[in-house]
Amino acid sequence: MKRYNFLICYDIADKKRLQKIAKTLEKEAIRVQYSIFLFPKATKEELFILLDKVLKIHNKNQDDIRVYNIKNSGINLGSAVDLEQPFNFF
Repeated sequence: MKRYNFLICYDIADKKRLQKIAKTLEKEAIRVQYSIFLFPKATKEELFILLDKVLKIHNKNQDDIRVYNIKNSGINLGSAVDLEQPFNFF
């Protein structure tokens, strides 16, 4: 099973949603900065499970959540995912 390192970044408009999303991410990911989390050595399935929890909280019209797949040589900037689209950056 292949494992990946992901950065999960967000900009959440509502303070209550922000706190809920942060607490959800803190349970499984490592906070790197205020709104940036590292989800290390995760499978695609683990990422999808975590994002499913986060997406149940967020407001798609007001919030912005992005996921970056970190390659061995650093972040592959072309791999950002629009959460409205299928996950196709593996």
